[in-house]
Amino acid sequence: MPLIDRDPLLLTPGPLSTSLRTKQAMLHDRGSWDEAFNRITAEVCRRLVDIVHAGETHVAVPMQGSGTFAVEAALGTLVPRDGKVLVPNHGAYCARILRILATIGRAAVELTVPEDQPMSPAAIAAALDADPGLSHVAVVHCETGTGILNPLEDIARVVAERGRALIVDAMSSYAAVAIDARTTPFDALVAASGKGLEGVPGMGFVIASRTALEASAGRCHSLALDLHDQWRYLQRTTQWRFTPPTHVVAALAEALRQFDEEGGVAARGARYAANGRRLVDGLGALGLQPFLRPEVQSPVIVTFHAPRHPAWDFDTFYRGVRERGYILYPGKLTRVETFRVGCIGALAPADVDGVVDAVARTLRTMGIPTPR
Repeated sequence: MPLIDRDPLLLTPGPLSTSLRTKQAMLHDRGSWDEAFNRITAEVCRRLVDIVHAGETHVAVPMQGSGTFAVEAALGTLVPRDGKVLVPNHGAYCARILRILATIGRAAVELTVPEDQPMSPAAIAAALDADPGLSHVAVVHCETGTGILNPLEDIARVVAERGRALIVDAMSSYAAVAIDARTTPFDALVAASGKGLEGVPGMGFVIASRTALEASAGRCHSLALDLHDQWRYLQRTTQWRFTPPTHVVAALAEALRQFDEEGGVAARGARYAANGRRLVDGLGALGLQPFLRPEVQSPVIVTFHAPRHPAWDFDTFYRGVRERGYILYPGKLTRVETFRVGCIGALAPADVDGVVDAVARTLRTMGIPTPR
């Protein structure tokens, strides 16, 4: 029998816990060609662009599927078949970009970065200067394998100064960390419904430069993932090309209303940051230390070193915390054992206190002592 008689809270970087209003928005069926649903799609796309102040230069193109579907759509559509992409790599989601590029037949150059270090704009600039054949740079803004936050504005500046195009995986940072297209130039920024906007999973989206999109006709390796074709069809018909995730889109529209009510990026980011500080303090009191230095830690997810104790076993730990009402993520690092705790979603300070208590009780049940 579970110890908590409710859905467990998701302390993960997405999917994440959503509000009751967001859940209720999915209780109605909608026709994919219906004018009312098309208006929802149009309003959602408008708001997605506005959040990063890109309405003058960019458009939002929604894509069915998870965020990775949208990342592949952006890479496969916007990078020419003879293009070459520089990918700074310090984690699992950077590595996924490299795997996508290899799979779709686009040349890539890996710039290795230590797992506990942010990407260096100077190193990116040097790599671009050394290889004139590089046409694009693809970066992960917040590498959720560790929780590290990269200096996106400085990276965008050095890329733009060298006349290259920038594609940003902002999956976990979008709506939680301020991004301004007016000062941070990019050809594409990719995110998804089930992250900082606190919608449900099932819709990725690409905020793409109109100029880059217009130049990309016929370039994509895939019919379903052709960003240009999706955009043109939406322009012409107001409809998605193929059956859209109607319930997901409706939930996202409601989640966006709550995002505005909370106060937008500044307020949401502040709440997540407060959750993160409370989490680090609480688990620190149990003797658990974060993997990253505070100055490079994002407000999205915190990676903790696993206890150095013979009784430690992540699966046992996971089950114990889950029975107490919370779901955590395993670590994704290659050289040290860790686990990850998300700070995003519809979570209040009391929820963070609850997960700290659940971790403490679980560790003691496992026979791992804690200072308190």
